[in-house]
Amino acid sequence: MKKVSLIIPCYNEEQSLPLLYEAICATAAEHDAYEWEFLFVNDGSKDSTLEIIKNLRADDKRVSFVDLSRNFGKERAMLAGFDYAQGDCAVVMDADLQHPPKVIGEMLAKWEEGYDDIYGKRITRGKESWLRKSLSLTFYKLLGKISNIDLLPNVGDFRLLDRRCIDALKQLRESERYTKGLYCWIGYKKTFVEFEQGERAAGESKWNFFKLLSLAMEGVVSFSTAPLKIATFAGFICAMASIIYSVYFLIKSLVVTDPVAGFPTLIITILFIGGLQLICLGIIGEYVGRIFNESKRRPVYFAREHEAGEV
Repeated sequence: MKKVSLIIPCYNEEQSLPLLYEAICATAAEHDAYEWEFLFVNDGSKDSTLEIIKNLRADDKRVSFVDLSRNFGKERAMLAGFDYAQGDCAVVMDADLQHPPKVIGEMLAKWEEGYDDIYGKRITRGKESWLRKSLSLTFYKLLGKISNIDLLPNVGDFRLLDRRCIDALKQLRESERYTKGLYCWIGYKKTFVEFEQGERAAGESKWNFFKLLSLAMEGVVSFSTAPLKIATFAGFICAMASIIYSVYFLIKSLVVTDPVAGFPTLIITILFIGGLQLICLGIIGEYVGRIFNESKRRPVYFAREHEAGEV
């Protein structure tokens, strides 16, 4: 009998967990031809999330959990899930029920057809603001054009992964992670199922604008060197413009004998060149910072406690 692991990163989800557990139990009951593991990864929650998970495990030995030593972030929590998942395949899903468990049945059907990576493609994005939706779609289009992989729009972490995909992802130990890109980078046979993204069952989203912006920057820097090329190109254009500008004023001064307004021109030029240099240094700094973090070769996470499920 094949075993299916559900990998569920959790951070302060005490209100959502009872509802989620009821939903995944119903899904498991509908597909009782499989063995099931409910693997909760507690990402340093400050509420009673861990206590609730332990209570669930006391009543249901299908429940497993990994308790991380602190909040490492969702990307690293998912890696912990890959490390500890025991199933022949694993479904990565959020704890807030925005990823409907009933879609897992369609994913399993595609898996049985021979697909290795069955990702959930959102038909709608719920009650996200128009600005957030537009920025998200624009980002995916931009990253798809400048990176060396084909990123999928309207696709998140909700997906079923075959064991071979899980083993591949476990080998990618970088600490600065953008897992949505890694799914595409490893390849394997992919297909999709469509789903309507639900609203949060309870609580509030942990992703604010700045966290999403940081994740977007991570995606660009992890999978593209285009910003460095753009900085080089901008420097070249600036240098050419300065030469043309210098020739123009030289001719204007010597031939036309028209006095050049020195102070405003000088200030504007200095500010422009200085601003461009700072932008280029910032771009370089993003790459150097990631090289610095990776060169320390620290473990991606630490687990304080782990208990495996039983069938």
